[in-house]
Amino acid sequence: MLKAQLEALLFASGEPVEAKKLAEATGAELRAVKQALAELAADYRGRGVRLVETGAGWQFTTAPEYAAVVQAFLQKSPPRLSRAQLETLALVAYRQPITRAEVDAIRGVRTSPQVWQALMDWGWVRPVGRKDVPGRPFLFGTTKRFLADFGLKSLDELPDPAQLLGERTA
Repeated sequence: MLKAQLEALLFASGEPVEAKKLAEATGAELRAVKQALAELAADYRGRGVRLVETGAGWQFTTAPEYAAVVQAFLQKSPPRLSRAQLETLALVAYRQPITRAEVDAIRGVRTSPQVWQALMDWGWVRPVGRKDVPGRPFLFGTTKRFLADFGLKSLDELPDPAQLLGERTA
């Protein structure tokens, strides 16, 4: 019965839900909820829908191997990132917390406000504090939404930058 309750809650939410919140909703112990979630995830392996844990919580997703057919059916494609958006997002993800000026210095060009606004509108980047220097510029970091949208449990799952550049590691 707990697995069915969790399945219903996760299906209805449409957003990632933390195990603790699911325990509160069902009145079950956190340990039992985590066990039931693991079993439910196993039940969905090899199917068109998967139950996955991201940094934002548990959620149902479509299996990656069916992304093309789902996108074609929905006639919706993921946001197309410009080179500036991709570079900025990567710098924030790998170097957070980071200021706009630090991103600009690494990129070698000024990053437009529109690039930052788009990344914040998509919910992937947000201010996380201020740097303790004159002017106290905002520091930026990624969000739980970033982790969920990119299928990551944590930032530790980001690919090694050397691998992204095709470099060999010894």
